[in-house]
Amino acid sequence: MEAKHAKYKRLIERCKSLPPLPTAVAHPCDKSSLEGVVEATRLGLIAPILTGPRKRIEEVAAQHDIAIADYPIVDAPYSQAAADRAVQLVREGKAEALMKGSLHTDELMGAVVKKDGGLRTARRISHCFVMDVPGHEQVLIITDAAINIAPTLEEKVDILQNAIDLGHALEMPEVRVAILSAMETVNPKVPSTVEAAALCKMVDRHQIMGALVDGPLALDNAISLEAAKIKLIDSPVAGRANVLLVPDLEAGNMLAKSLSFLARADAAGIVLGARVPIILTSRADSMTTRLASCAVAMLVARARRESAKAVE
Repeated sequence: MEAKHAKYKRLIERCKSLPPLPTAVAHPCDKSSLEGVVEATRLGLIAPILTGPRKRIEEVAAQHDIAIADYPIVDAPYSQAAADRAVQLVREGKAEALMKGSLHTDELMGAVVKKDGGLRTARRISHCFVMDVPGHEQVLIITDAAINIAPTLEEKVDILQNAIDLGHALEMPEVRVAILSAMETVNPKVPSTVEAAALCKMVDRHQIMGALVDGPLALDNAISLEAAKIKLIDSPVAGRANVLLVPDLEAGNMLAKSLSFLARADAAGIVLGARVPIILTSRADSMTTRLASCAVAMLVARARRESAKAVE
């Protein structure tokens, strides 16, 4: 792995002491998804159960010389059926995570959010990018840039708590959340600034727990101590944020892709708020990014098991 992947490498190394995560892989019917499964299995990150058309999966594996003979395959005739079977494996207790193969994200998430037979919880489902940004000391969590298009204040409460919980699962020494807007002052004409202020007050009232949270903050004073000092912002988060809560999907998507294509950052993806973590990879993801996404899911699953034991 290249030096720029040092943060992801540390995540993967941290998982080597953990047992492989039983993972239902939905419709892995192309070269990149099968290769990702094989490498994640080789490193001990996942114990895969493949769901999809058996003949097609085996043909793709044979065509690209990918060894999957030892992997269980649950036959499903098409992509939506594969997603449904993967979700069923979780409900049966045979898998502790879901992984997206070569099907569309909407097909997988459609199976997850079904009212009958899905994997909903009381928590809103949201997506987090865990980004390895060159020159940035820690991984940077960005949420939500993939699922919730224009979240309400109520929905942002869950999106924020999901991200905080992820920060703890990744063993961040201190989770510091910047609620982003275009400015750092509350302006009634800019709704995201008002919602940021409300979220901060909810943190004060312990409605949201587990992190230092501040906002509204513009991106520069969220991640640059110098910018925060110039603007005289006195905050334990300003300039030191390791979680960025964006106003909406458009802002988050542009931020994440700007970091990827202009700063050469990598973006591991995880969906939270369902009964199990969901590894949401893209066809354009590098192998390192795919493995990092599996490592993040392992750490989330471990945190959930430990939380469940504590409740007992």
